[in-house]
Amino acid sequence: MNAALALIANIMRRAERLFQIAQYLRGRRLTTAHQLSEWLAVSERTIYRDIRDLSTSGMPIEGEAGVGYRVRAGFDLQPLMFSTDEIEAMVAGMRMVQAWGGPQLAASSVAALAKITLALPREKRDFVEATPLFAPDFHIDPSHGKRLECIRQAIGKQHKLQLDYIDAKQQATQRVIWPLALYYWGSGWSIAAWCETRSDFRSFRLDRVQLLTPGNRYDSVTDRRLADFVRAMKRDNSCN
Repeated sequence: MNAALALIANIMRRAERLFQIAQYLRGRRLTTAHQLSEWLAVSERTIYRDIRDLSTSGMPIEGEAGVGYRVRAGFDLQPLMFSTDEIEAMVAGMRMVQAWGGPQLAASSVAALAKITLALPREKRDFVEATPLFAPDFHIDPSHGKRLECIRQAIGKQHKLQLDYIDAKQQATQRVIWPLALYYWGSGWSIAAWCETRSDFRSFRLDRVQLLTPGNRYDSVTDRRLADFVRAMKRDNSCN
């Protein structure tokens, strides 16, 4: 009896893993067996076997070992069966974006949540409205969202920004920066940037930005990219 129950449990775990692999392959341009093995906590050999079984079952998987896999465009599966906790996580995240993400991201999060809700089974849709996790926005200055949206667009278009800024010593300063990313720390946003004025990487708190003006486009330069910013921050922190 115990052996039979163990066998059933193994079958169910494998079925869930196959479903997860299918979803990863659908949602990404290219996924390697190594990535899948780390995400699903199984060996690469197990992933290769699962990929083979999914292919022989009719799923149109393209790619090869050592390179990566993807699902042929146009293939579709039934909607995901989200758990209650997963639904709450998505709703909470969307509500935080609506409060703190600026007008365009807020509108996009509302649209995305509506699409997710429609994709849920009818009995799970009520969980979306019933999720008791909220991110109030009545205390947030509307200009904050407008500044964030301007920075987000500048990052996407690789446009410089001129900042009128109040630094940590409460002194007014002007900077020309190459915005690389926005980081949210739970209580506010900061801009990761290459500071043209200081010829170095800097972080700027969004709540200290008094005025920002978009400028000309900047080109991606080695040693001045986001990955370089992250390495520089890790190096500086390790020295403290």
